Amino acid sequence: MAIDDLLDEHEQGERVRGWLRNNGAGLAGGVLIGLALIFGWQWWQKRTHLQDQQAYDRYDQASKAVAAGDLAKAEVSAMGADSGVYGTLAQLSLAKAQVDGKKLDEAIATLRAIKPEPALRLVVNQRLARLLIETGKPDEAVKVIGESSLASDLEIRGDALLAAGKQEEAKAAYLKALTSMDVAAPERRLVEIKLTHAGGTPPEVAEST
Repeated sequence: MAIDDLLDEHEQGERVRGWLRNNGAGLAGGVLIGLALIFGWQWWQKRTHLQDQQAYDRYDQASKAVAAGDLAKAEVSAMGADSGVYGTLAQLSLAKAQVDGKKLDEAIATLRAIKPEPALRLVVNQRLARLLIETGKPDEAVKVIGESSLASDLEIRGDALLAAGKQEEAKAAYLKALTSMDVAAPERRLVEIKLTHAGGTPPEVAEST
């Protein structure tokens, strides 16, 4: 091998060793960070799975207690559940059992205490609003529904306004619900009856040809 080749290999070796000396700490740090991320992700997945399992167990306990008519046990299980899908379902199950047991004020308190997942917020708010109407608190029901433009919310808003003696506002809510509702919706007829009862006239629906 030529001396020039040996010098080139030696020079290249020195460059590699120099680069490692200058960048070795950063390289090692990057490896450690990568390992930390991997192990951290695995830990987070295990922890999330454990929390989900615990939440499901609470929901299952609450459901079984409700089925057995043991509201005291159902309340302990439901209120002990974390806020999440299963926690929300457990509390909804408890609230329904309280309604069935004519304990409406307790059901309202249960629903108010829920911090629902976004996917279940609509169900919680609608059930709470209907209970508030039933217990003579229509103004509170209107606040719970807010300014939602969903047909189902507008119907409940109309119910609350009518119960509060605000007939014109109730008619407007029912009419708005009908205009945003599919003509084939099974609940449409009921809203039309409510609008008529409030003194309004259901809009005519053009027949399809």
